[in-house]
Amino acid sequence: MNNEKTVSVLNDLLNITNDRIQGFSKVEDKVWDQYPQLRADYDTMVSQSHTMKNELTHLITERGGTPEQSGSTAGAIHRAWIDIKNSFAGDSANATLGNVVYGEKAAIDAYEKALESGDLCPQSSQVVLQQLHQLKTSHDKFQNLEEIKK
Repeated sequence: MNNEKTVSVLNDLLNITNDRIQGFSKVEDKVWDQYPQLRADYDTMVSQSHTMKNELTHLITERGGTPEQSGSTAGAIHRAWIDIKNSFAGDSANATLGNVVYGEKAAIDAYEKALESGDLCPQSSQVVLQQLHQLKTSHDKFQNLEEIKK
């Protein structure tokens, strides 16, 4: 197993996790006024993101790599687009939650590609698989927004 490839893939996932944390900081309090039943799940997602970041950082360091501390350029562009979009949205709470679902789906796709790449060592694969399960659980909770809205 090539440590450089493993570190590179883990850093990509770390960037996505950093994007996730930065994106969560953009969720406005009015969302919780409209959907108070989602607050506990959201708080869990934020906490999990920080744990995921710590786990990825540890794996990268353990393999002799340097953890990247920023998010991705694509994530920064996406957050800027969301800010613009939300400024024009009539119901920014629904738009914001829709963006959470979109972001979770993008993270799931990246994690699945990382696992399929064959570039992760067994220990890293195990951690990434556990994190993928957490992402899917979070995504599913927020994907059911249509039921909540009814």
